Amino acid sequence: MLSDIEIAQRAKMLRITAIARDRLGIDDAHLEPYGHYKAKLSLDYIDSLAGRPDGKLILVTAISPTPAGEGKTTTTVGLGDALNRIGKKTLICLREPSLGPVFGVKGGAAGGGYAQVVPMEDINLHFTGDFSAIALANNLLAAMLDNHIHHGNELDIDVRRIAWKRVVDMNDRALRDITAALGGPANGYPRQDGFDIVVASEVMAIFCLATSLKDLKQRLGNIVVGYTRDQKPVTARDLKAHGAMAVLLKDALKPNLVQTLENNPAILHGGPFANIAHGCNSVLATRAGLKLADYVVTEAGFGADLGAEKFIDIKCRKSGLRPDAVVIVATLRALKFHGGIGVKELNHENLGALEKGLANLEKHVYNVREHYGLPCVVSVNNFTFDTDGERELLRSRLSKHDTPVVFARHWAEGGKGAEDVAHAVVGIIDRNVGKSGFKFVYEESATLMDKVTAIATKIYGAAGVSADAKVKAQIQKLQDDGYGHYPVCVAKTQYSFSTDPNAKGAPTGHTINIREVRLAAGAEFVVMVCGDVMTMPGLPKVPSAERIDLDDNGKVVGLF
Repeated sequence: MLSDIEIAQRAKMLRITAIARDRLGIDDAHLEPYGHYKAKLSLDYIDSLAGRPDGKLILVTAISPTPAGEGKTTTTVGLGDALNRIGKKTLICLREPSLGPVFGVKGGAAGGGYAQVVPMEDINLHFTGDFSAIALANNLLAAMLDNHIHHGNELDIDVRRIAWKRVVDMNDRALRDITAALGGPANGYPRQDGFDIVVASEVMAIFCLATSLKDLKQRLGNIVVGYTRDQKPVTARDLKAHGAMAVLLKDALKPNLVQTLENNPAILHGGPFANIAHGCNSVLATRAGLKLADYVVTEAGFGADLGAEKFIDIKCRKSGLRPDAVVIVATLRALKFHGGIGVKELNHENLGALEKGLANLEKHVYNVREHYGLPCVVSVNNFTFDTDGERELLRSRLSKHDTPVVFARHWAEGGKGAEDVAHAVVGIIDRNVGKSGFKFVYEESATLMDKVTAIATKIYGAAGVSADAKVKAQIQKLQDDGYGHYPVCVAKTQYSFSTDPNAKGAPTGHTINIREVRLAAGAEFVVMVCGDVMTMPGLPKVPSAERIDLDDNGKVVGLF
């Protein structure tokens, strides 16, 4: 059996100019090629699409992730290829991979098997340099902040109340908490500091929510980096840093065009994690896709309680986007894991474990239908050791939710293996034309505490939220300072509806503890850090980096 990278390296790619011209009608003049197989779309060209009608938007999400794997990105790619196969002009919009997971444990974000976007090696490594630009812009602001304090601190910044961290696109637990500026007066004022991973940076969030260069610069200027001694906010605009930050990001803001293994167009742009940020590709990319194709397939990170909720309550609220249908990805193996059995036992039939684990899928389906008001299809990635008894149990349980269940084989067969999913999605969209019940989980007018409580009780099945007196005071101050209308971005473990990663299935009655609060004034949301989730991940005992190498001919091996 070929590995993902071996399949990708055998791909017969077309030049990206041909993909743009023949599949999307984009002239070469509107492309900025990065080699033969990837290119950026000019922002002027994207602006010129404004008068075109929008296509249909399909959101791919999943059950709570497990070590067994679900295949959400693979499904996004396979569904896009399948829709093109059945005659629907379709474009895929995905996030770019972070190097942290690539060299850590989770893997890349280019799909898998015969449902991948290519050039896979480029996409999973440096790609077009967008993440480097985001890291540089973030760290420029950090450097200008410390430099301002070193040269007299005209803004009277309280060094005890600095809120801006540096970032690096790598899992490095040693950088979570550090002491900066040691070495004497020439190096500044020593203080406790730390690093986040690039995908957790507010610059990444701003990058993915900005609608133009002008909007990008405005949002960058609004970033609150810290507070004065009398607790007034200090912004990037106050430091005169936002202009230079925008310069670093001006080329990165142009969406990236690549192709699938079946030579269908895909746009990859931006990459915030859904467990610590809002988990969606850029608004610019999604909007452009809707103007260029009849159907756009996009994804939201991790499960429907994290990525999909933030897609709805943050991205859709800010952009005006509205999904026409949702695809929830699952596997029988993952559902049995949620039913309480170990990874080594997942390849054997276990109807009891499956029945118990189905509670996780049912909760996600309920949330999508009842709390987001959207029609959905369940797409189950097929494994050869899935049994007829397990499939029948799944269909029987989901029939109570009026939700189609389709078994897909795109990992092994490419778009052909997802044609049933494509037909089911088109059918559910057609049946719901003019019947939109789309809704947010909370109203914009609700308080910040009421918003996070609504997410916890409605989406996570929690009894409520908790926070110590200090955190409660911080939330109330943000409310009093005029940020109460912002959406809430919950940072928590992706492995459970609760903050306990070991609580499988669909736990209820738990409490969501808010450990920390962060204002993202440029992105225009408030981050509630819950449980033990880290905004700088660490490497596992055996990181993927140990398997990644170059052979004697300079070919990348071991990348997945």
